[in-house]
Parts: sequence; structure tokens; C-alpha cells
Amino acid sequence: MVNALLDPISLSPLALNPGDVILNGNLFAAISMSLLAGLISFLSPCVLPLIPGYLGFVSGTTKADEPASRKRTLIGAALFVLGFSLVFVSFGALFGGLGAVVYASGLQWVQRVLGVFVFALGFVLIGQFKFMQRTFKMQVSSKLGLFGAPLLGVAFGLGWTPCIGPTLAAVLSLASNSGDPAKGALLAFVYALGIGLPFIAIAAGFTWATKSISFVKRHIRGFNIAGGVLLMVLGVLLVTGLWNTFAAWLQLEVFGYFQLAI
Repeated sequence: MVNALLDPISLSPLALNPGDVILNGNLFAAISMSLLAGLISFLSPCVLPLIPGYLGFVSGTTKADEPASRKRTLIGAALFVLGFSLVFVSFGALFGGLGAVVYASGLQWVQRVLGVFVFALGFVLIGQFKFMQRTFKMQVSSKLGLFGAPLLGVAFGLGWTPCIGPTLAAVLSLASNSGDPAKGALLAFVYALGIGLPFIAIAAGFTWATKSISFVKRHIRGFNIAGGVLLMVLGVLLVTGLWNTFAAWLQLEVFGYFQLAI
């Protein structure tokens, strides 16, 4: 890691390690992208309209229940998020490990192949390539109550949907590009937070969350298109190698600013 940008005695610029610059900036950029991808997934037409059904399933409650059931709903939501988070983190660690093997073999061109793949996923997210929009579903009995909440989360994590699949695949591509199982798991965990935190906020009954959802529902197609465009931009950055250039710039601008401030 770069410890300082200026020598404390001569105030002259210190030599920067290019590897450290790309590593730190790359991880920061990838984390930001993963969180945004999770939010896009949550705000997609495959997830957002189903939130009331999910909440009712994981808590065993209905709209007619008294406010005392709020705690049960929140616990169920947390268990549901835990279920799909474990699935995503496992995938992230796996792809991070695969990336380590690939890059250790000197196959640097794999990043460009992943970029083409991510670019194509952008079209999938906005409704193109119908053959890639199949959904795999696992059935979980609602009679299990709270015990069924994490199982439903696992089923949610394993199920391919037209909206979750592309964003998750993009994050797993970034996990592979990191070349590290721990970093891959971290990116997948952040992606899970992007989906899970809004879900928990709604379960907790926050007014701002409910109002935000109403706004998104009215403009859901626009959010879907924006998400697809974001994946396309990410794909282009990976294909052209500009992703590493962006990571280096981010390292100097963001981390450098804080280090100078300190």
C-alpha cells in the first residue's frame, strides 16, 4: 500500500508501486460496483414486486396481523438475507480462487473475455437474449415458518432470474478478476448487502424505505435500463483494459487525498 504521496522531509513525490496502486484502487472500485449491482438487483422487476410475498413467507404473517409481528418479520427477513448471502459468498470465494489459478498461469487475456461476457449480460438485463432469461426455482414449504426463511434465501441465491443472474455474474467476474478467494468472497458479500439491506429496511417498517419503493415501482423500467447500461460500461472497461487504468486513477485520487489529509 502507498504510505504517503510526499516525502515528509523534502516534500518531493515518493515513488508509487504500480502493483499496489492497481490492487487498492481495483478493490475499492470493485466493491463500489458490487454494492451498486446488488441495489440494481433489488430494484429489478424480478425482485421488487415480490417483496410483500417474500416478507409474508419468511414471517408467516399477513397484512391483518398486529404490529407486534414486526419483530418476527424482521427476524425472518434477516434469516432470508443470511441464506442467499452464504450462497453468494461461496460463489465469490470459488471464482476468486479460480481467478488466482488463471492469472498465475499468465492468462491475462481472460479479463477481456470476461469483459465481453459482462457486456452481453447488460443486454440480458434490459430484456434481450430471451434464451438466457430462464428461471430455476426451488420449492420451500411455507409451513416451516422462520426455519424456512434461510432455506428460501438459499433457494433465492441459487435461482437464476433475468435480473439477478446478470448482475451476480458480473460481480463473480470481478471476483475472478481479483485473483483472490478472500477478495472474491468480500465482493460477493457486498453484493448480498446491496440486495439484503433494503429488504431488511422494509421489514423494519422504515417510512423512507416504503416511499422509495413506491417511487422505484413507477420508474422500474428506467432503473432496469440503467442497470443494463452500467454492465455494458463495465464490460467495455474490462475488454479495453481501462478498468485497471480507472483503478490506478481512483487509487491516486481517493486514497491519495486521505493520506495527504492525514
